[in-house]
This record gives sequence, C-alpha cells and structure tokens, in this order.
Amino acid sequence: QVQLVESGGGLVQAGGSLRLTCAASGRTFSSYYTMGWFRQAPGKQRELVAIRDYSGGTTNYADSVKGRFTISRDNAKNTVYLQMNSLKSEDTAVYYCLVGTYSQVRTGATDYWGQGTQVTVSS
Repeated sequence: QVQLVESGGGLVQAGGSLRLTCAASGRTFSSYYTMGWFRQAPGKQRELVAIRDYSGGTTNYADSVKGRFTISRDNAKNTVYLQMNSLKSEDTAVYYCLVGTYSQVRTGATDYWGQGTQVTVSS
C-alpha cells in the first residue's frame, strides 16, 4: 500500500509560479520507483506533464511545459516536486502525482495516484 498526498496548488495569475509537492508513504513504497505528474482539465484529455526515474537518468516533459516546468525529487524523503514557472491559463487543471515503474507512470497504468491538487491560472 502506497499513499500519495499532493499539496501546493492554488490560484495564480498568468506568468506566476507555483511549486507542487507530493509526499509518498507506505510500508511497501520503494525509493527506486519512478515518480511523475499527470494533469486533467474538464473537457480535455489526460496529459502526462513530467516524469522522472529514481536517478534522474530518464526525465521527460510534455511539449507544452518544456522550459517552464521542472520535476525534481528528494529520494531520502520519498517526495517529488513540480516547479511551475511562467504559468499560462491553459495550465489550469487538477494535478495528480503517480508512482510506479517507469512504464506504469508514463501510461498512467498504476494504482498509486494521489487525490490531486487544483491549479487555476487566471489571465
């Protein structure tokens, strides 16, 4: 069993910044898991925003956020972050943290999703 708790969402003006945090816990959690972020907006397709493996050797971003968002993790604390800069109105969505193997996180095919945190960007 793995529990994921996201925080850091809120309302921000376009051009502003937010940092999302996801803390993972559970007796079966492995620090070697890949961690990542999906987002979902009403009426839009679910989108993988960012993904990072344990070592950082494999890191990828959606084209829409490259150069603006940065995923990082603190393996000692089993925590992943998403630094979001130069926010745009189209970034408005619920952001979800995921953990699992790289392939599980890339496709969303994992049982370990957080409850989500709302990010709203006003123009």
